[in-house]
Amino acid sequence: MKPLVKVILVVAGYVAAFLIASVVVSIYIAATNGPDRQAGSGMYAFGDSILFLGVCGLAAIPATGAALFFLRPYHLIWRLFAAGALGITLTGIGDLVDFLVPQNVSPSSFLGVWSMLSPIRILLTPLFVIACFLGALFAPTRFTRIAFLSAAAIEIIVFGGVALIWFQPFR
Repeated sequence: MKPLVKVILVVAGYVAAFLIASVVVSIYIAATNGPDRQAGSGMYAFGDSILFLGVCGLAAIPATGAALFFLRPYHLIWRLFAAGALGITLTGIGDLVDFLVPQNVSPSSFLGVWSMLSPIRILLTPLFVIACFLGALFAPTRFTRIAFLSAAAIEIIVFGGVALIWFQPFR
């Protein structure tokens, strides 16, 4: 298969994922349109964006798998992807520490901004775990496979730890 055909196939898969997510969110908005949506428009907008990201991420699995399959011969790219996955995992560990340590920082400081953005990073963790598992599935070398699986395992631990912190008051 020619490289241009591969690129077109992957891009078409991502466009299809975007369209699927758009349709699902549109249906959800139409189904929940009412006074509550109007009164809490900001919260509904955030929920809609999380729904869009989740559906788009799941619908993009075939396109991502195809892209990773096509990139198997390029070992340097895989080493960079694996290093990037481990680097992103460090931010997850930072977010877990942020949730465990009491906050006494200024909201305008670097740590204050990190604290405000950490819930969004935690909500995106399941998509990152799926991406790491896909990376491990298609990785051409043992090193990159282990790196992706390690990143996925650490992310699962981070998400589980934060989920326990978030849902502890409901016990």
